[in-house]
Amino acid sequence: MASEQEDFLFADQEVSHDTQENVTGYWDVLVVDDDPEIHSVTKLALSGVEFWGRTLRFHHAYSGKEAVESLRRRSEVCVLLLDVVMESDDAGLNVVKQVREEIGNHAVRIILRTGQPGYAPEEKVIREYDINDYKMKTELTRGKLVTSLMTAIRSYQQICELEQQSVALTNILDASQAILGHTDMVSFGKAVVLQLAKIIGAQESGLVAGISSGSRVIIFGGTEQYDEFIGEGLEQLDNGRVIMQVQNCFDREVHQHTGHDITFLLKGKSRKAAIFLEVDHAPSASQLQFAEIFLTNVGVGVDNIKLINELRDVAYKDTLTRLPNRANFVDLIAQHYRPNGSDELVFVLLDIAQFSDINNGLGQEVGNLLLLAVKERLCIEFPQSKLLSRIGADVFGLLLPAQTFDEQSFIDILTVPYQVGEHVLTMHFHVGVCRQADFHHLGLETLKLAYIALNQAKQANKILDWYTPDLEEKMAWRLGLIRQLRQDFELHKLEVWYQPQFSLETNKVIGCEALLRWPSGNGDYISPGIFVPLAEDSGLIVEIGQWVLEQACKLQQQLSAQNIDISVAVNVSVPQFKVNNYAEQVKNTILSHQVAPEKIELEVTESVVMDEIKTVIETLGELKSFGVEVAIDDFGTGFSSLSYLQQLPLARLKIDRAFVKGIPDSDSGAIAELVISLGRHLGLKTIAEGVETQEQAQVLKKLGCDEVQGFLLAKPMPKNELLEFLGAADNTERG
Repeated sequence: MASEQEDFLFADQEVSHDTQENVTGYWDVLVVDDDPEIHSVTKLALSGVEFWGRTLRFHHAYSGKEAVESLRRRSEVCVLLLDVVMESDDAGLNVVKQVREEIGNHAVRIILRTGQPGYAPEEKVIREYDINDYKMKTELTRGKLVTSLMTAIRSYQQICELEQQSVALTNILDASQAILGHTDMVSFGKAVVLQLAKIIGAQESGLVAGISSGSRVIIFGGTEQYDEFIGEGLEQLDNGRVIMQVQNCFDREVHQHTGHDITFLLKGKSRKAAIFLEVDHAPSASQLQFAEIFLTNVGVGVDNIKLINELRDVAYKDTLTRLPNRANFVDLIAQHYRPNGSDELVFVLLDIAQFSDINNGLGQEVGNLLLLAVKERLCIEFPQSKLLSRIGADVFGLLLPAQTFDEQSFIDILTVPYQVGEHVLTMHFHVGVCRQADFHHLGLETLKLAYIALNQAKQANKILDWYTPDLEEKMAWRLGLIRQLRQDFELHKLEVWYQPQFSLETNKVIGCEALLRWPSGNGDYISPGIFVPLAEDSGLIVEIGQWVLEQACKLQQQLSAQNIDISVAVNVSVPQFKVNNYAEQVKNTILSHQVAPEKIELEVTESVVMDEIKTVIETLGELKSFGVEVAIDDFGTGFSSLSYLQQLPLARLKIDRAFVKGIPDSDSGAIAELVISLGRHLGLKTIAEGVETQEQAQVLKKLGCDEVQGFLLAKPMPKNELLEFLGAADNTERG
């Protein structure tokens, strides 16, 4: 039998096949046959055969079971020369089934050989089994065997390449997913190096460098050995080879390859980066192709991080000063919370007083320049500060070491005049300070504590105040009272009372002042000295003030209906004057109630006048033209108003009760006399409030005061009582 096999195996000796002079490896072939002579003659027939630079290396199995075990151990086998009939008639076919289904090896090419035709019909076997060829042993001359092997190996190569490409593409997808999850360049750079090393089969050692705006090469990320150099210039490395390869990559604008490293160039419209990797062998052409695909995704990742950083800047940086903004500060201040009550730092919150005056008077451009000047001052004078931030429109916050913080020195530094464009501005500030021991684990709560101190400084008319726990209790009380005031106002529980005003010459009622009252619910009333400032601070006074004006107009309608000819005075606060078109609002209210304008008087305090003098003068002038009279309330308690007095369209000056209460025992009435004299020379009437004794009334009358109001003549009273009072008085003399 052996001699017959040798005849066909050694026939056709002149066989042409591809060979290469340099052998670079092996093609592993497993011969499976229960006849040892088949193994010998197959190996002899194919000795010296080369395909594409590789020779054949033979492995042997003598049964189906041995073949399966051999293939479990040797995944590198590329061709299986398999006998069909061995320990059983279908042993070879069982091997095929196990190789494909159990082992899962779909790459190995199988050439079935049989010496007993009919046991496995060729057409059926090829249709149902994944085999490369099916030949009768008598057909396999040496030339045909070589041809079958060549076809099988080429097929194996193609399958392996497809599998490698599939694995590589999967790796690229996984690698891309791994890098696209990062939002900062440091972690992104490290991930890029690690994933790119996997793709080209390199060491996990490398870095990512980019060119900064100043043309300096900066290390953005990399593996652990480069951690200490992240953010530093490339020149800081102590590795000349890395420096040279990265610099060459940027200079020549192409990838750089050596036997020890590879540097990839990443180019884009607005970016250029180099990825340096250590290698111990040259990557294959396919690996380099896959690396190029991955680099495309790296470019997308860089763009995403750039976009994220831009969005982070929008969310966490002030666009004007480029300082961290409120949101960023709230996040970062929480890191300085110390549960053990450490007092190493102080948080300073400073507010530019009357910043709106600069914006309105000199323009927003000057206001912006002032903010930049304040920021520059803080940066220069307090280099030790942490978390310098712009918290609000005109509010800055910073952390300073507690031991170096001196109140007076801090204030002196802030109040040195600022050169803003062509202006030299002397600015004033309100400052709130919070000790680190009082910090909260929530940044927003810490900011709230500093604001409590800042607001306390404003209310107390101080430059600087410190947070203390009792301030928070006071603030909670204030907020609770404001909420209750708002609720009671919406439920129409507030009341307007009226205090009559008298002529000293005739002792007749010439007017009344509308006074706001807030019932507490238990029969008492909350003092206006408590709730009016709260209403002003919260802005609620604007709605309440409009309501009081409407009540005054309604009263005036009833007075007119009863032929009672007196005026009604209504108090106006600073927030009301800041409402757009306030004068128009007053005029519309008076017109809608069909009231004579001259029967409504507005009482404004000096604080209103001094807040925004130009706007106030224009508004009061418009109201005077309409017919509404204006009085300065509490005259003499403010400051600097005399220089503006002649410009204001006033009807009367109101002498504060502070200049009346001591008359005649402890006060000669000198200041009251001064106000009365000033009013006379300006052509203004004067009215004194808080008159409680006959002696006070007599002194004021002697000094030339025109009008008075106070408990001596009438206390404040509800509207119905006022109407009864006026009806009973019938405008006759009293006192």
